[in-house]
Amino acid sequence: MGTIQVRIDDELKRKSDNLFHDLGTDTTTAIRMFLTQAVAHNGFPFEIKKSAAHDSFTHMTEEQLLNKLEQARQHAADGTVKTGEEVLADMRLKYGL
Repeated sequence: MGTIQVRIDDELKRKSDNLFHDLGTDTTTAIRMFLTQAVAHNGFPFEIKKSAAHDSFTHMTEEQLLNKLEQARQHAADGTVKTGEEVLADMRLKYGL
C-alpha cells in the first residue's frame, strides 16, 4: 500500500476535517474517495472552471434579475444612490486597495 503526504494550511485542514466529520467520514477517506472517482472518470470528478465571482448576476433567474433592476430604479427615484466615486472609495476601503 502506498502513502501520499501533502502539506496544507492548518486552517484548511481544520475546516476540511470538521466538514468530513459532519459528513460521517474523515479526511483520509474523503481523499481516497476523490482519487477513486478521478480514476473512474479518467480526470477530475467535477467541472474545473474559472470562477466568475465578480459577476453577481451569473446565477440569477430572470425574475431575480428583474427584481434587482426594479430595486435599483426605486433607489434612484428615492435618491438613495451612491456616486461612482463613493462606490470606488467603499471598495478601496473594504479591500485595502
